[in-house]
Amino acid sequence: MKVVVTGGAGFIGSHVVDALRARDIQVLVFDRNELHDFHRSDVEFQLGDVRDPGAITTAIDSCDGVIHLAATLGTQETINRSRYITESNILGSLNVFKGCRDQSKKGVYITVGNHWMNNPYSITKSLSERFALMFNREFGTRIAVVRGLNAYGPRQKQFPVRKIMPNFIVPSLKGEPITIYGSGNQIMDMIYVEDLAELMVRALILDHDVYDACFEAGMGEDTTVNDLAEAVVDMTASDSPLNHVGMRPGEIPESVVKADISLLRKLDWLRSDFTPLDAGISATINWYSTGGQSTADAT
Repeated sequence: MKVVVTGGAGFIGSHVVDALRARDIQVLVFDRNELHDFHRSDVEFQLGDVRDPGAITTAIDSCDGVIHLAATLGTQETINRSRYITESNILGSLNVFKGCRDQSKKGVYITVGNHWMNNPYSITKSLSERFALMFNREFGTRIAVVRGLNAYGPRQKQFPVRKIMPNFIVPSLKGEPITIYGSGNQIMDMIYVEDLAELMVRALILDHDVYDACFEAGMGEDTTVNDLAEAVVDMTASDSPLNHVGMRPGEIPESVVKADISLLRKLDWLRSDFTPLDAGISATINWYSTGGQSTADAT
């Protein structure tokens, strides 16, 4: 079996590649970024952009399935880039979905947990989620939709898109102030990136027959931003102060982003299969503390 992973050079994509190779599945990484320092050499690589229908069609044609991760990320980072992010996240996804339809290939599409927020990233990802489900209903495609909630773990960069864990852990290791947007009482259901990668691979290779709904890939826990910051400070034995500032554009105060994990049983996944939050944070801190943040990918 051979699978194309769009955005496979990124943070989540690199772990999806690991999960596929662990099953001895061949991988074609399709990415607009060169694999200069990719962590493994046993994959093929095609430089390309999902906005190019010819390039993605060629990639899908050479494989048995596709896991579609390529996207332009960010909340406040995308507020003034609506046209560009629409072309990347919607038109690019449509090219992938059409490839699945025309070549009768199975696929997996990753969408966002905060699909209801009104920022360009959430809007474009959730709209593409609906297109995937429409393709399944109208054209008989088999594109599994996975709502990846707040993924964290090794290889996640602190910049340019500000994700919560690197922006808590890196300052904490340096004894610098940690910035918390809003009250910190907003719920952020976290998922360790290796768990998310495993679920995406299962969504592709298992006969689950769930193509009319979304798998929600989070732990289903009521973890607040304050909980996460305090855990990081405690586990790094840091004296970093916690500074609360105003909410960023595109985000909502006191928001709740939490998974309903009931459908994950279709992927042979139980609540006990998740990496516990403390274990995941510990592994992530260890990666950053050994200098990993200098080589992590931005996505």
